[in-house]
Amino acid sequence: MPPSKFANSSQPLSRWYLCFAEREEIALYRAQGFGVSAIARKIERSASTVSQEFRRNAATRSGGFEYRATTAQWHADRAARRPKLTKLAQNDALRQYVEDRLSGQLSGPNGNIVDGPEVSWTKRRYVRRQHRRWATAWSPEPIARRLPLDSPDDPMMRVSHEAIY
Repeated sequence: MPPSKFANSSQPLSRWYLCFAEREEIALYRAQGFGVSAIARKIERSASTVSQEFRRNAATRSGGFEYRATTAQWHADRAARRPKLTKLAQNDALRQYVEDRLSGQLSGPNGNIVDGPEVSWTKRRYVRRQHRRWATAWSPEPIARRLPLDSPDDPMMRVSHEAIY
């Protein structure tokens, strides 16, 4: 049974991640002198998964690459958590700017609705769909390119289109 400080991570997040029990098995088999392929067969994982585990989460304090389950679990937990909030979650003005353009209901200072980028319709059957809301909404790429133009002096009003997605 893992110590209480490892209880939260003792169950795997999904089948893609190793759990603490699997890391303990890897450490035991490694101490017994088994190779990467043999360990992978015993725990029913890919040999590349075990090899990656040794490279990423080995204990290096002693100068060698010794594998300890507790140290490996600590490394994995540290790498899994996100150290900070996303940029859109931190900056309310930036989030509101992006949300307004994504919704397609952006209004100018005089109260008129500002149209989004021009949407080209290439097929005949799509003509009737032009009135839909998403046809007037902005996509993340134009929003990200427009931000520096709308607020050139504010470096906090910058976000990539990947972050918007």
